[in-house]
Amino acid sequence: MENIYDFTMSELEDRLITKGYKKFNARQVFEWLYKKKVSRFEDMSNLSKKLREYLYSNYEFATLEVETHQSSKDGTEKFLFRLEDSNLIETVLMRHDYGNSVCVTTQLGCNIGCSFCASGLQKKKRDLGAHEIVLQVLKVEQLTKERVSHVVVMGIGEPFDNYLTTMRFVDIINNPYGLEIGARHITISTSGLVPRIKEFASEEKQVNLAISLHAPNNTIRSKLMKINDTYSIEELIQASKDYVEKTNRRITFEYILLDGVNDDLKQANQLSDLLRGINCYVNLIRYNYVEEFAYKGSSEERANAFYLQLKRRGINATLRKEKGGDIDAACGQLRSKKV
Repeated sequence: MENIYDFTMSELEDRLITKGYKKFNARQVFEWLYKKKVSRFEDMSNLSKKLREYLYSNYEFATLEVETHQSSKDGTEKFLFRLEDSNLIETVLMRHDYGNSVCVTTQLGCNIGCSFCASGLQKKKRDLGAHEIVLQVLKVEQLTKERVSHVVVMGIGEPFDNYLTTMRFVDIINNPYGLEIGARHITISTSGLVPRIKEFASEEKQVNLAISLHAPNNTIRSKLMKINDTYSIEELIQASKDYVEKTNRRITFEYILLDGVNDDLKQANQLSDLLRGINCYVNLIRYNYVEEFAYKGSSEERANAFYLQLKRRGINATLRKEKGGDIDAACGQLRSKKV
């Protein structure tokens, strides 16, 4: 039986029309699911009895069960959810001055294999369905009784390795009859799947794109990210330039600062040369500790020096204040681990 949370508005419209119902019925169903947040078809009181019976007979509601729930001293919350097949995923809620942001997972495990990231310690088992990603947002809202205004697709997995499902997820949460999360409040992060970046540039979505760069040259990046052996920095930067030109949107480059690896001023100069002329900004992130790896995060002094060097050389940059590090909810720490 299909899951009702798997459908975009247009998909549900098409399905209902083929069954003899009206196009506007799909809007009604969406409002019940995402505005009123009901989880039983019999509660959708403005639908005809015939339509409610059709929905009940052909579709189901998936659920996420809370396995563990941790709260950080900075207000961040991490949820370990159990899926219906008993696999576990992690989702993070971050509270900001501008609203609540949820970091969602798109795959069970990750095959990208970045040498500093805990998520890659769990090899990919399967892609998540759209309903399993949508439910992460719905469940966080239900548990906290707070609205989620921003979504970052940066949890476990490579979103562009689950591309079509990720696009459907974005359509569902962005729909005005759905969760109505603004496109510019949604960010998708990729490790650098060049063909998918090119495809994404043609989607005509106002969604933000972030690319995990983490190095100013191929030598360092190949040591940190094995995907660089498939798509070199030159290919990645060209795809990024093409994306900016085609979409007229700024791109974000994520850069983990690793002590003694990629954080000296020479490398800051290389990075600024690499990115000069691209409408972008660099999000600098001091590495968060993962016990299985020998890496250390840059000192505050080295991180600030790197940041200031980029600024001096005309590169827009921010030095991110990390959230959730005390509960292993920060960038690079997610691994669906019980506590």
